[in-house]
Amino acid sequence: MPTSLQDAHAAYAAIHDRSVADAVRAAAAAVPAFASRLADADLSADDVRTVADLSSLPVLSKDDVLQLQQADPPWGGMLSESADVVRVFQSPGPLYEPQLAGDDYWRWGQALRSLGVGPQDTVINGFGYHLSPAGAMMESGALAVGARVLPGGIGSQDLQVQAIADLGVTAYLGLPSYLKALIERFEAGGFEREEWRLRRAMVTAEPLPDSLRDLLTAWVPHVQMAYGTGETGMLAHETTDGPVAGLALADGVLVQVCDLDSGQPVDDAREGQVVVTLLRPDYPLVRFGTGDLSGWMLGPDGSLRLRGVLGRSGAAVKVKGMFLHPRQVAAVMGAADGVAAYRFVIGRAEHVDSLRCEVVPAAGADTDALVAEVRRRVLDGLRFRAEVVTVPEIADDSDILVDTRDWS
Repeated sequence: MPTSLQDAHAAYAAIHDRSVADAVRAAAAAVPAFASRLADADLSADDVRTVADLSSLPVLSKDDVLQLQQADPPWGGMLSESADVVRVFQSPGPLYEPQLAGDDYWRWGQALRSLGVGPQDTVINGFGYHLSPAGAMMESGALAVGARVLPGGIGSQDLQVQAIADLGVTAYLGLPSYLKALIERFEAGGFEREEWRLRRAMVTAEPLPDSLRDLLTAWVPHVQMAYGTGETGMLAHETTDGPVAGLALADGVLVQVCDLDSGQPVDDAREGQVVVTLLRPDYPLVRFGTGDLSGWMLGPDGSLRLRGVLGRSGAAVKVKGMFLHPRQVAAVMGAADGVAAYRFVIGRAEHVDSLRCEVVPAAGADTDALVAEVRRRVLDGLRFRAEVVTVPEIADDSDILVDTRDWS
């Protein structure tokens, strides 16, 4: 059993050396844009024989992918001609993400299986199915372990808690804050406690501080955190009911933590960016920088594990489980007439995120009409429901996004 991070790192790399080399070679032959990316780094496919050889390839950022897609829509030349795309998703940017054919393509079933979810379970899926990938990702994972799925999404909480009681729902997938909201709605709905049969929850897309975990486990005995992204699927997950053991790495994907400046992998406890390589030659998302920050730790079995998501390296912030980017905000607000200045303030109370848009009206603007127009634009263009208020001024040096949340 490895006894140091360096030993665990070497063991993890050795497991993936062959699959990485095979995927790079096949991808270079099938996707000319990927072969060009290798050439730009003075590499050929034959140069990549091990995980360590990937380090010569610069990290591919989300902005890089967006630029590729805008230059060569819709996929930026990153898909092979034979790729079998079964679903298409849109994330802020807009960035388009393909789901390719295959059972549990996004790997979320691994985390559910570890949690103990299986054919005996009815699962309520608390993620939305509208444009973004989360709802379909989670459903695919639940179906892969044989569970039945109730597609709840966000909203209609009264109907959802009634279904939880009527159907004997036993498991939950979604934001931890939304599970808290369902528990509170169940309590307020006059149901009997024995009608709550939900025993397992896989939560993701938000931090899970101990204070919120304690609230949830009072109702749901087994709550485990998983981590993934819309572009790459599930990357790591808890294997015990608590954060002490870290996040075990998913099978079928290469996960690295890389230095923010050099892009080189780190094999100690330093914090860095999570960088992912999908082992799919038909969609070679190789050395993709998620923008999430993490670090390594040893699991109880000596395996390499992530310490969780420790923050973001880029300008985007995650609100209610979805990304909000300054560029995206500027595109929506720049088209709003009567706005002299604006900013978005992100807060959190009782483990629930809030979003407030502060607007300075231009001279002569009808403030009531302006508030209604901005509220509509934020909902349609950003897919967020925000409180919109007018303020007399906003400092010139204020950021567009101001995050005031305390995660304790």
